This record gives sequence, structure tokens and C-alpha cells, in this order.
Amino acid sequence: MTADEDLTKRLVAAGRRAERTLSRGLHEATVGELLSDLETSDPDEPADLYGDGVVTRLERRVAELLGTQDAAFFPSGTMAQQIALRCWAGRTGNPVVALHPMSHPELWEGGALSLVSGLRTVHPTSDPRQPTAEEVADLPEPFGTLMLELPLRDAGFLLPSWEELEALVCAARERDAVVHFDGARLWESTVHFGRPLPEIAGLADSVYVSFYKSLGGLSGAALAGPASLISEAKVWRHRYGGQVFRQFPQALSALTGLDRELPRLPSYVAQARTVAAALGEALASSGVSWFRIHPEVPHTHQFQVWLPYEADRLTEAGVRLAEETGTVLFRSWSPAPVPGLSMTELQVTAPGLDWTAEDVHQAVEAFTARL
Repeated sequence: MTADEDLTKRLVAAGRRAERTLSRGLHEATVGELLSDLETSDPDEPADLYGDGVVTRLERRVAELLGTQDAAFFPSGTMAQQIALRCWAGRTGNPVVALHPMSHPELWEGGALSLVSGLRTVHPTSDPRQPTAEEVADLPEPFGTLMLELPLRDAGFLLPSWEELEALVCAARERDAVVHFDGARLWESTVHFGRPLPEIAGLADSVYVSFYKSLGGLSGAALAGPASLISEAKVWRHRYGGQVFRQFPQALSALTGLDRELPRLPSYVAQARTVAAALGEALASSGVSWFRIHPEVPHTHQFQVWLPYEADRLTEAGVRLAEETGTVLFRSWSPAPVPGLSMTELQVTAPGLDWTAEDVHQAVEAFTARL
């Protein structure tokens, strides 16, 4: 076992035993816990076959929530977006997709847009922020689709303002392009935008949403949009190997997430802002030479923390804090692009709702004492 593997094992074990945490870690759930979390109003409902039954019920629920004509379930968001962008390229006659270089298809999909779907990308900006309408308008070559990741996770879960988003969409329309939202975390964006989900989704021609990133589902995603697009996307879903025999566990867990977690997300966002403010105050008085909370006021219930230490040292301090006090403040840290700095992501969900500013100050004091 490597040192990194041992650290991860200790972190998971400490997280499972922890009495206080801002959110459960993804590696901490057991098979038994995940199975017991599945809920159904009708245990005698026939199991799905190739996307009918409970999967169809989930698709209809998503379309209703987003205000779209139809929606299709996919085993992964990567597949949903690959197919959405491929379909739009065929309809617009232009295989060029304008998107941010820090977006999911560019960083986390192995170059599939070009290798699998034959598409090409252009970047309105390389700055770690959302693009502007002016940058979209000034792209030097035609593009068929503008893809916006809302929020832009790797830049700090950043969202544009509502007015900026409207301007971005208008800029794409003026370039005769369609607009696709990578809305893996769109569910929690309503607080920042001050708009309901149908109004947000209504700006785009199609929207992808995830069922596990914010809703706590087992896996899976949905593509929502016009009925004709979704019908075509289902054909490509079969071709890509996404027409799975049975998917009722994923569908049931997604429906549970929509019932249980979706209504709670605004409270998570509000608490994340409380935690971020307290974290900034605590770090400022802790004696560390530099820190960054990004964004300073979180746009969603997730945000970044930057500190001037090596990543392994910070992760070790967090593990020791969890092991010795039963409190999880930070989990794994990663080296930042700037030498000497490291970054971690914080997420606030149900377990973190009862944290006070004083709780955050005490946790930071205990954490920094272990550096």
C-alpha cells in the first residue's frame, strides 16, 4: 500500500466514524447503506426493461421540473452530453462547440468529443471564470453550439449573474448557434440566479442534469429539451451502449433525491455562505500566511479553499483532526497550479446544517494546530 493509499484509507475510516462533518464523503457510504436508502411507493411495480416503467416516470418528472417537452435518462452525464452535442452538430451543420477549457468535456472525458463524436472545440476565454457575451460574440470562427457549464466546477463552482447569462445566450443566438447547458449542478443554482428551474432551463435549447452530484443518487443523468431532440438522442443512446437492461435502482435513487434533496438545496447554499464567511474569519486569525476562499461568497453549496502548504501535509492534518477529535473539516487536498499552494473543495449538505460560526472557528484552530 502506497502512502497516498494509506492516507485515503485512514480518511475514509475516520469519516465513517466522525461525529461532525459538513458533508458525507463519497467513499464513506457502504453498500448496505445505499441499498437501504432506496425508496419506492409501490414495491409491486414491475421492474423496468430497457428504459420503461420507473425510468420513464423519472424522465417525465425531470421534464416537468425543468419545463421542457421531454427528457431521457442516461447512465452517465458524459454520454448524455456527448450525444446532445453530436445531435446539435448534425442539426446545425457545424461540428464546432464553443466552451470553456475548464469545462467537463475538456478536462474529464478523455478527448471523447473529438475522438468519439468527431466534434471540435473553441474557447471564448481561458481565464478561470465564466466567459462573457463579448468574448462569445468575438470568436473568430463560426460555431454551432455554445456549451455553458453551470456552475463551472473547476474554476470554483462559478456562475454568471442572471443578466450575464441572458447576454451569453443572446450572443450565441446572434451567431446562429444553439445553447446547451451542462447543468450537472444546475439544481442548486436557483439561489444565485433568483429564478426557478424552468426559467433557467428555458434559456437553453437543451440541458443536462446529474442525479448523483447534488441529489445523492446512485448514478445517472438526464438530457432535457425539445421532443424531437430527445427522440433522436434516444437513438444515439442505444448506439453508444446506454440502452441498459434494468436501471430501476438508479431511477429510484434519483426520484428519492428529487423528493428529499432538491427542496433542501437552498438551505445548503445558505449554510455554505455562513461556513465560508466563518472560515475566512477563522483563517485570518489563525496565523497562516495566506489563504483564499473562492468564491468569497459561494454561488452554490460548494466552494474552494486555498492554503500555502503541500497537499499531503494538509490532507494529513485533516485526517489527524478527524481521527483525534471526530470532526471532519477538510478531506483530500490537491496541488494548485501555483507552486507552493494547495486547494480543496468544500461542500455543505445536511450533516453541516447545524454548524455555527463558532464550530467553524474551533475546527480551523484544531486543524491549523496539526499542520
